[in-house]
Amino acid sequence: MALLQHLLDNNAAWAARMALQRPGFFSFLAKQQTPKYLWIGCSDSRVPANEITGLDPGEVFVHRNIANVVVHSDLNALSVIQFAVDHLKVEHIMVVGHYGCGGVLAALRGTRVGLADNWLRHVHDVKLRHRHRLDHLSVPEQEDTLCEMNVIEQVGNVALSNVLQDAWARGQKVAVHGWCYGLKDGLVKDLCVSMQGSHEVVDVFRQAFKRYPRRHA
Repeated sequence: MALLQHLLDNNAAWAARMALQRPGFFSFLAKQQTPKYLWIGCSDSRVPANEITGLDPGEVFVHRNIANVVVHSDLNALSVIQFAVDHLKVEHIMVVGHYGCGGVLAALRGTRVGLADNWLRHVHDVKLRHRHRLDHLSVPEQEDTLCEMNVIEQVGNVALSNVLQDAWARGQKVAVHGWCYGLKDGLVKDLCVSMQGSHEVVDVFRQAFKRYPRRHA
């Protein structure tokens, strides 16, 4: 018996159930991939893109990494974005963080986790850049706020990538959004940083951080 036989059994039961409930589903799915959405999220196993949004397999293209970071040196993330925008013609890119993110909390607290410390340096940089909007908050507020700020920073990085800039320059309709998911209630918070063109990026980005007041002198 396979070591993961219980998972294979679960898969067989799921496939049989889908075939019964929705005849032809897998045949249709195998013939095309035409998602309208790209989800860039955290690798956390508690944040499944399809289930959270109520979308079927094939309806959302997904890229995940620790703390949902998008940086211009990450060819993996940029390749996913380029494929989604240029070839799949997605209409919406959602950068989705979540409250209680282990990577964000490690960066906030200065906790060493190993090799991933190098990756989480990007989140630590967000913390340092906005420390005057964080330091005066209570610890729980700092945790939630940095999760949101990290999403906003990554939305900006996606919007400023050459993939999005080129797409907008040629008139392609694709928008970037920032969300934060609540593990405690299952609800998604729209951070109101949606961008639909190059002309919106700077103003939307600037206004987003004004929602987090600096500490008083």
